Amino acid sequence: MHRTIALITGGAKRLGANTAKHLHALGHTVVIHFNQSHDAAHALQQQLNALRENSAFIYQANLSEPDALVDLAQWISNEFGRLDILINNASSFYSTPLSSLTTNQYNDLVATNMTAPLFLTQACQTLLTQSQGVVINMCDIHGSRPLINHSAYCMAKAGLQMMTLALANELAPHIRVNGIAPGAIEWPSNGINGDTVNEVLKSVPLQRKGHVNDIAKAIEYLISASYVTGHILTVDGGRQHSASIGV
Repeated sequence: MHRTIALITGGAKRLGANTAKHLHALGHTVVIHFNQSHDAAHALQQQLNALRENSAFIYQANLSEPDALVDLAQWISNEFGRLDILINNASSFYSTPLSSLTTNQYNDLVATNMTAPLFLTQACQTLLTQSQGVVINMCDIHGSRPLINHSAYCMAKAGLQMMTLALANELAPHIRVNGIAPGAIEWPSNGINGDTVNEVLKSVPLQRKGHVNDIAKAIEYLISASYVTGHILTVDGGRQHSASIGV
């Protein structure tokens, strides 16, 4: 029986790492892409290979460089001869108030959140077609619900949402393309203050932060849901469609 290969971009830390662990536990062989997080990626690889030999691999690349996307797809083809699951998870996220927004910031946010997923999917198209595979893009509720002082990021995630819908049509029936739009699952790596946390949680109907496993289980569902494509699954405790309070 062949092994299924899952590539997770930005898979060394946070949601990406938990996704890699979850898919590995389901029996998939995982390729953990990273850019700068070598130590975390190597530690995760060792942890997973200790559980099942030769089942986790790491690959370093700056996905903002177009040639790196082609090289990554070619390495997977040479190493495994197949790709079943592509999780476009790698992302840049930081505040960009319009008054101080630079073209470098804009280009970085668009490159990591929109351009790289598009052209990595293109580079992997042949492999995914051969395996009747699935692409899952890590979207964001802020692709449709603006986040103040994050216009460039929100624009890029809105583009990723449309890319998900467009490619679901274009790549059918051989490749399914779906997305996950997380809400309050993990706070930014630089942290946020307690008042902001409370304000966010007040806007969540379920009145609590989600768990990384909520995202992993949503990804698991979209991998197995053979009749679902062109769908962005929102996992946000109801926040995106919460009712107004007051008049």
